[in-house]
Amino acid sequence: MNTYIPAIDWALAMPLIVMLVTGLAGLLIEMFRPKQNNNLIVGVSLAGLAYSFILLVNQLGKPVATTFSGMILSDQFGTLAQLIIIGATFLTFLFSESYLRQKRIAFGEFYPMALWSAAGGMMMVATENLLMMFIGLEVLSIALYCLAGMSRGERRSEESALKYFLLGAFASAFFLYGIAFVYGSSGRIDLEGIHQGYGNAQDYFVIFAFALILVGLGFKAALAPFHQWTPDVYQGAPTNVTGFMSVVSKMAAFGALIRILGYSYDIQEIWFPALSGLAILTMTVGNIAALVQRDAKRALGYSSVAHAGYLLVGVLAHLQLPGKIGLSTVVYYFVAYAAMTIGAFAMISVTAKGGKEGTRTQDLNGMWRKAPFAAGILFLCLVSLVGVPPTAGFFGKWAIFNDALAAGLPVLAVALAINSCISAFYYWQIAKAAFVDDDPALQTDFAPVGGGLKLTGVLCSLLIFGLVFALTPMMEVGKESSANPRLMKRDNPNPLRSPIAADAPGR
Repeated sequence: MNTYIPAIDWALAMPLIVMLVTGLAGLLIEMFRPKQNNNLIVGVSLAGLAYSFILLVNQLGKPVATTFSGMILSDQFGTLAQLIIIGATFLTFLFSESYLRQKRIAFGEFYPMALWSAAGGMMMVATENLLMMFIGLEVLSIALYCLAGMSRGERRSEESALKYFLLGAFASAFFLYGIAFVYGSSGRIDLEGIHQGYGNAQDYFVIFAFALILVGLGFKAALAPFHQWTPDVYQGAPTNVTGFMSVVSKMAAFGALIRILGYSYDIQEIWFPALSGLAILTMTVGNIAALVQRDAKRALGYSSVAHAGYLLVGVLAHLQLPGKIGLSTVVYYFVAYAAMTIGAFAMISVTAKGGKEGTRTQDLNGMWRKAPFAAGILFLCLVSLVGVPPTAGFFGKWAIFNDALAAGLPVLAVALAINSCISAFYYWQIAKAAFVDDDPALQTDFAPVGGGLKLTGVLCSLLIFGLVFALTPMMEVGKESSANPRLMKRDNPNPLRSPIAADAPGR
């Protein structure tokens, strides 16, 4: 009896393997490290991230390939998404150790758990297998539940971890139930099963499965109305964890969502109007709610919700005209968003000193005098988040705006422009506290700005300004990037009449 053993291309899986092994090595080092000294763990973690990053860069431009019986996929979009996840993790690690020491959270486990969480995100964006995607979602989430509650001496940190865990588990159940319906309609657990299930006249099964999966991913991406956890968890979690999850979790969720939408063109007339409404709702709810916040981390949490709406507009523009509008704009904006958001949270982390941390907007008073470097980088990040030229935030929003108009989605383009104007008010409140307000009764004794924090600020600044010069090369790299290459061969000016859906087998 012959047993078939599939060939395994270890090179395709090596970036993910390096991340997992580095996390394991960090955990072993933590067991034998000197008391409250994480320097070796940090060094090993940064080296592993750099090596994984280099391996992924070498995969750019290569043909689409799979390994582990199709469980792991290597393509342009997945590689770019993984690079963003690794880059965001690297930036977070640079300033985390000084913050954790000031916060008196001497847990070396932070680095292994963050590496495994990032690895889970990489699984989600580098597969077309729904079961593998779910495994990645759980690896990403379980580590984040632990990270959110690392500040065990604070009630709000424990509360945020519990809330995140309960709501996250509920959302994961929706995602898993959606996979079950895909399997029930097509007998498959890969993304092609969504297309085949609809083609086999299992319309309601597929539509219901898509709705369930959207709830699960909408929670991770912080799309309204699945965003309620965001401000509470962002406020209660340690600031370095907040910066990490704001980028990695969102990139993983959007990466998975883009792949699923790419295979759901048969029901595009159903989900396109629904997601358009979600995009407008997400942008508006995020910005309006942020206006009344008096805590900087909560305001940035709602800002993250609004940016999820901006990104969804870019995704919808691509899916409207996939043959003409690639995912390059979405990739560019994600890089800019990572630099702006992690930079802002990193600079806010200087309010942590002696085991205490002030996250209210008022706690930033006098920052420009006591921590001028942090104040300057924070201001730059806020300006870019608003979308003021010549920052990367401006060019990213401008590109999404143009893509929406080119795709025939003027309502989404106008909604993006209006919401960007609204956001200027609450970003100004944060900047005003750091540079204008100077009430001595509210000033925080800021922590020293260490080398890691300075390097984070410099790298984020270079990305915010330097990304402008990389705009054309990045657009070229991402121009042919799509979650489903078949979509690049068609143009569909009207989402309500999909030519592929009309010709689907069994219809």
